[in-house]
Amino acid sequence: MQATSKPRLRQDWLLRFFPFLLWWPMVNRRSLREDFLAGLTGAIVVLPQGVAFATIAGMPPEYGLYAGMVPAIVAALFGSSWHLVSGPTTAASIVLYSALSNYAEPGSAHYVTLALTLTFMVGITELALGLARMGALVNFISHSVIVGFTAGAAILIASKQLKNYFGVPIPRGGHLHDVLISFVGQIPNINWYVAGVATVTLLTGIATKRWLPKIPYLIMAMVVGSLAALLLNQVFGPEVTAIGTVGALPQSLPPLSAPDFSMDTLRDLAPTVFAVTLFALTEAVSIGRSLAARSGQRIDGNQEFLGQGLSNIAGSFFSGYVATGSFNRSGLNFQAGAKTPLAAVFAGSLLMLIVVLVAPLAAYLPNAAMAGILFLVAWGLIDFKEIGHILKASRSETAIMALTFFGALFLELEFAIFLGVMLSLVIYLMRVSRPRIISRTPDPRLPNRAFNTDPALPQCPQLHILRIDGSLFFGSISHVQEAFARLEEEHPEQTHLAIVAAGINFADVAGSDVLAAEARKRRARGGALYLIHVKKGLWESLESSGALDVIGANHVFQSKTAAITAIFQKLDKSICQHCEVRVFRECASVPRLEKPVADEVQGAR
Repeated sequence: MQATSKPRLRQDWLLRFFPFLLWWPMVNRRSLREDFLAGLTGAIVVLPQGVAFATIAGMPPEYGLYAGMVPAIVAALFGSSWHLVSGPTTAASIVLYSALSNYAEPGSAHYVTLALTLTFMVGITELALGLARMGALVNFISHSVIVGFTAGAAILIASKQLKNYFGVPIPRGGHLHDVLISFVGQIPNINWYVAGVATVTLLTGIATKRWLPKIPYLIMAMVVGSLAALLLNQVFGPEVTAIGTVGALPQSLPPLSAPDFSMDTLRDLAPTVFAVTLFALTEAVSIGRSLAARSGQRIDGNQEFLGQGLSNIAGSFFSGYVATGSFNRSGLNFQAGAKTPLAAVFAGSLLMLIVVLVAPLAAYLPNAAMAGILFLVAWGLIDFKEIGHILKASRSETAIMALTFFGALFLELEFAIFLGVMLSLVIYLMRVSRPRIISRTPDPRLPNRAFNTDPALPQCPQLHILRIDGSLFFGSISHVQEAFARLEEEHPEQTHLAIVAAGINFADVAGSDVLAAEARKRRARGGALYLIHVKKGLWESLESSGALDVIGANHVFQSKTAAITAIFQKLDKSICQHCEVRVFRECASVPRLEKPVADEVQGAR
């Protein structure tokens, strides 16, 4: 047994660090062709997105493209999803800008160094979480947090581009209300040439997406916007139009870079790392699971953590800022017919070639056209359908979404994420801390006298049966103790208590102590505590805590029939003889005593 387990263990670790060995046998001539075409499509689409996302992040435009090269390749090779494409995203970019703009001027060399350092720290954190097998961590960010955060981030993105859309100066770094106040003051100074180019770009993107869905709408919008700017400059002159451009991009492969490992920098960025990591991983794993559900694949969350961690570590040394799974490019990759992660490898590799070829053309890309593109990106981020669904479905989820949304608008973005996560956990703990506790009694109207919760049904005067749906832990014991106390106050004659424990998965030390204390109390009153349908987890918890010895192993039953038969033997038969309700079948075995005639006559007088 031991001899066979060691090779199995070595194989598991080999596949953990080289997961591409799992899907490599799927590669053939046909899959290579389909992956290449899907990768080429993705490489073309990432061109306008990369420049746009870098603008959101406060980085030079070329860094958005660099983030879609090496990180995409590494994440594809070391992740678990067949279709996930990593790279720059809107959410990661806006969080990066929010985190770093307080420490350096966006676009400056120091700002870029901080971004690379944060990327490295995020990668190390993701890698550590993956090695620790903490893939379930992303489950603590509820869907409502994601929806609220992205909607808030979308409004922030649009507000930050007002200056480029309308050609007016607005100070950097202000909150939403500061930006809006500044913009209102600049309305008389709007540059209508700039606004015209931005509007043409915006309308072209909308029209292309609606009526020409097979054409990449962002690329079409970018081209038409650039042509509109060229036309205006030709007619009126650049001195009159004052239409600024992005500027030519470096015509090179991603250069080597180095994070700043000074203690001051690490200390400044440390509070932000976990928020960025948590959100980036949630985005990647959620997208991977969504596509896996459609393709029939199973996603390994821990492996995805490792892949994302390695991609960001590698990206920080190849001029890439924080990368994570991109929904747009991943969805496009799936729809384009990608069969294996080689499609993402092709996308990153082909992007390098394309950048070398088209980088000089960025000199003709107007800032106003980029603003129009970012307005399109921002609008696409707001999931109106899901927002409406949450508003109708749940008040608590609506509160989580609203808190995250307004937190994103008026607080720091990383704090908004934590706020949404904390409220999600608080609401969850409130739910599980109040397990459902209901009384049960046999119903003669049902087949085999099945148990029912109808409060009108008569109950045994000596035995009360409760069902608890929820685990017993330190947060829920107060609610359970209140139920026990209320039962004792309302039915003091019911000294025996049977708990249907089918809904109890486990009990911690505090929960086990509550059951043990109730067993002692019942025994002191001449009754006892019984457990029915005990699961393995609850049995082990009671056994390890010593509570099972107090309750008594002979008071634990795995069927209601066996429980009622055994408990009935311990009831006071003198009470049973005068009982009128006769709740259980076993009650028929006890003869009913009639009242003496003298008592009846005395009562009549």
